[in-house]
Amino acid sequence: MNVLFIGYGSIAAKHKQALDNLYPDAICYALRSHAGSAPVAGVVNIYGWEELAEKVDFAIVSTPTFRHTEYVKILTEKGIPVFLEKPIASVLDDLDILDQQISQWKLPTYVACNLRFLPVLQFLHAYISDERPRINEVLVYAGSYLPDWRPKIDFRENYSARADMGGGVHLDLFHELDYISWLFGLPSRSISIKTSASSLEISAVDFASFSWVYNGFTATILLNYFRRKAKRTIDIVFEDDTWIVDLMNNRIIAESGKVVFDQPDFSIKDTYTKQMAYFTDCISKNVTPLLNTFGNSLKILKICLQEDEIKR
Repeated sequence: MNVLFIGYGSIAAKHKQALDNLYPDAICYALRSHAGSAPVAGVVNIYGWEELAEKVDFAIVSTPTFRHTEYVKILTEKGIPVFLEKPIASVLDDLDILDQQISQWKLPTYVACNLRFLPVLQFLHAYISDERPRINEVLVYAGSYLPDWRPKIDFRENYSARADMGGGVHLDLFHELDYISWLFGLPSRSISIKTSASSLEISAVDFASFSWVYNGFTATILLNYFRRKAKRTIDIVFEDDTWIVDLMNNRIIAESGKVVFDQPDFSIKDTYTKQMAYFTDCISKNVTPLLNTFGNSLKILKICLQEDEIKR
């Protein structure tokens, strides 16, 4: 198996580890923007497309968000399947046209939202799909402290903190929007607030709230960069019970104290391996469409980037 990395940072390293777990003999290339890039064990640095000596089975795009579509366009023209780090872009310019081109070429694309492979969310997805419980309210909270994300560098210089590089908590924590749409579908109406007014003093959005309206209930999604002690939860108020879904501990506890689901030994790193196994299995068997295509994720991104309100 031959794999091309476009952009090689901390996220790419996680995808590389997943590949190593599954395909230890895979040959990995990294397309570098300039000579002198630090060598990475098990990765061949190249500086131009002409240096690819072998046919590439797929490419992993994990550049800063604002450069994603630049490379997806090139890969589409070359007919190379795309494993794209979320979100697909930071602006909507020309994305519908690119989506049409991908569809015309019948190119396999997958947007990497690894939390779909977290056991607690897979349990919740199966429960909601099978039991169809009456839901009155959903509250999603994801908050953490941006300076702790990459403690060895000045957080204000990283793309997450910079609006001009496609940063922002609504894009970094796109996972929450993705898995809520996976659990419940797209909302009929969405209202959002995005601000960058916290003590972090960054140009990118550091707080975002979304109210997603469904038939019978509303899902409220709160995201921030400034919570010191990280928290990632979903409160689901059913007709006769309330569940607190703790994503960081892979657990669901009912309001009564009953443990509904608990798998504490599962590592978040394993979601990357499960995700990569799913993707490589699909492209080897020509399975389409994939779980989360470019077109699927574009629908969510349009809601994510809305100015204020969108109705369907």
